[in-house]
Parts: sequence; structure tokens; C-alpha cells
Amino acid sequence: MSKVKSAIVVGGGIGGLVTALKLHRVGVSVRVFESVENIQALGVGINLLPHAVRVLTELGLAGELEKTGIPTAELIYFNKYGKKIWQEARGRDAGYHWPQYSIHRGKLQMLLLEAVKEQLGEKAVFTGHHLKSFQMFGDVVVAQFEDRKTGTQLGSFRADMLIAADGIHSTVRKFYYPDEGQPKFSGRILWRGITESTPFLTGKSMIMAGYQDQKFVAYPVCPDTAAKGRSLVNWIAELTVGDEMPSRADWNKKIDKEKFGPAFASWNFGWLNVPKLIEETEAVYEFPMVDRDPLPQWTFGRVTLLGDAAHPMYPIGSNGASQAILDADALANAVKAQRTAEQALRAYEEARLKPTANIVYSNRGNGPEQVMQIVEDRAPKGFEQLHDVISQQELEEITNKYKQIAGFDQKSLNAKQGAL
Repeated sequence: MSKVKSAIVVGGGIGGLVTALKLHRVGVSVRVFESVENIQALGVGINLLPHAVRVLTELGLAGELEKTGIPTAELIYFNKYGKKIWQEARGRDAGYHWPQYSIHRGKLQMLLLEAVKEQLGEKAVFTGHHLKSFQMFGDVVVAQFEDRKTGTQLGSFRADMLIAADGIHSTVRKFYYPDEGQPKFSGRILWRGITESTPFLTGKSMIMAGYQDQKFVAYPVCPDTAAKGRSLVNWIAELTVGDEMPSRADWNKKIDKEKFGPAFASWNFGWLNVPKLIEETEAVYEFPMVDRDPLPQWTFGRVTLLGDAAHPMYPIGSNGASQAILDADALANAVKAQRTAEQALRAYEEARLKPTANIVYSNRGNGPEQVMQIVEDRAPKGFEQLHDVISQQELEEITNKYKQIAGFDQKSLNAKQGAL
């Protein structure tokens, strides 16, 4: 029987909140500490893959997910002229026992926050608490928190273990790897927005067009809008800009569309009018595409890293939030199976460190989206017949290999537990 009775989770994002829910399920008393004073439904759209939806379903959240997200029906890659390269069904339409969801990140976070407060109690979440320092003493971890705005000390808290789910700029990661420096910049910038428009394709389609240096992604995220015959479309415009990364103070800032819009001025594919979508968006936000090198170790005694604190990756293949959710699942399983906190955290690391490192490296090579780059390299002026450029076998091999790397190969996933 596990001796782990209490845990501190640093970070109230998706990974931290799912970790709290999972640990609570295995009998651990959890407190979540979040730096911001008020957790709000911020951000834009993300995708939850079936293996992550399985975890959330086991937590009793299937009904809320269905109300909040769009069950993605298909994924389609196009070249920069809007000619189809690859099309595949997704989620239940592809035979998975669980859906894939396109969902607003902020709404998902609020859904998880409400679940934590309902299941663990209102007092389980401490907002306005920024981790200042921590120490291990024998069989406990002691963490000190402060108000980041005022510097006011907010006291010390003790637990059997500490889980750092505090993002790409993790305080805990920096403590163990002080010389790591800033995240690694890909040379590419993402501009993101959400726009209400007429539905495109099935109304549940996720599309990507272009190639590495110029790409456009779009998918609907709101079932309420869809019920009215409209579509709330999350979109991402991506361009290679060079080696200079925007300063961290500028991340997630609103941006003038003229900075990137002209590059997509001719991208009206008939079934999707990209320049119109950009033009009708009120607020556009800029993000550098960054990651960090995989680490040799996440776990240090009674302290470990999780989610973007452990393995930040390029937003390719819809894996960021999904992998954090899988981390939470693996951690709870390890706590349930092992006697001590140290044993549990080592087992968790052993289960997750290498698989997530493989995804980081694969995403640097564009993951499954490399088929778009291959087509661009071989047919930069477009094509008449796709299979003159790339064979069906090559397309299938690339996309199937990525599903195995990322852990959502359909047969393997469905075999884990069967339909719920």
C-alpha cells in the first residue's frame, strides 16, 4: 500500500489540474498552487487526442467535454494551393473508443478547475501563490510561496511530494537546471486567433495547408456556435522569420495583422477563405514556436516535473496538452503501485521520460506534417496528380509512425481497456 498521502502541485494549468484529479482518485490529499490571482478562460484552441480523452473520461468528464468541444471528424493536409495531400478520419470516426476534441484551451481549463473544486474542495486551490523556493527534509517537501506582484510572503506548505506543472518557464526546472537558459527558438512565429464564420468542409474538420515555412491551420472549437449553423474557427498562421526570438515580455501579445496577413492574401481555396478569416478576427496573438531539449532526469527525490515543465514541444501533432494529461495518468498509476513517494516518482519518470523525448525530436522534424514539406520540396509549383509526387504508402508510413511515437495508435490504444 502506498505511503503517499499528500502532494503539492505547482501550476493550475491543464496538466496540474488533471494531476490533482488523478492523485485524488488514488487517495492522495492534493493542494494546487497557481501564480495568477484569478484563473480565467484565456488562450485559443487546442486538440485533445483520444488517449488523453480516455483519461478525462475515466475522471467522469466525458459529458462536460462533449458540451464544451467539437468532436473532430477528420484531419486533412493541403498544399499551399489548397490541393489535398492527406485525409484521415479522427476520433470515433476513425474507430477509436474515445473522441478527439477540438476545444478552447481556457474553457477546458475552467472545466477542470470546477472539477477540482467540486471533488477536492474549494480550499484545494491556492491562487496568487508563486513558488519562491522548496526544500526536502527527510520524508517531506516544504515549499515557500509569495505574491509575485507585491513580494509578500505567503507561508510554507508541507507534503509527501511536489509536482512541478509550472510550464515552459518552470521555477523548479530552473532550480535543477540553472544553466539551461531560454527555450530554443525554431525560427518560426505563430499568429493565432478565433473567428466566427460559415462552417467549412464537414463543420468538424481540422485542416493544415502549406509547409514548414508558411502554414495555416484551422478547426472549429464551439458546439454552441455549431448548433446555430455557424462555426467558431480557431486558426493559426505560421511563418519562418529568422533567428531572432521575440522577448519573453512580448509572448502572447496582440499583434497587427499587417505583420503576417499579406503572406496569406492569395490563400482563398474556395472551401476556406484564409484572408477573410484573418481580416474578420478581432484579436490576434503572437507566439514564438519554441521547445526545450529533453532532460536526462525529471525526478529528484520527492520532487518531479510534469507537462511543459518536463517536456515542452512544438505544437505539432496536437500533443502538448494531451501529453501533460498522460503524464498525470502515469503519475497517479505509479503512486498507486509503489510504496514510497521516491519510488513512485522514479517509476513515473521511467514511464514517461523517453516517450515524450521521442515526441519532442519528432516534432522538430515536423512530425506527421512532414508530408506537407515533402510535397513542397518535390512540387513547389503544385501538382496535378498527388501520387506523381508522393505515394500512398509513403503517406501512410509517416502518419502511422507518428501515431505510434505519440502513443495513439488506434489498435494499441483501444486494446488497453476496450470501449467505455
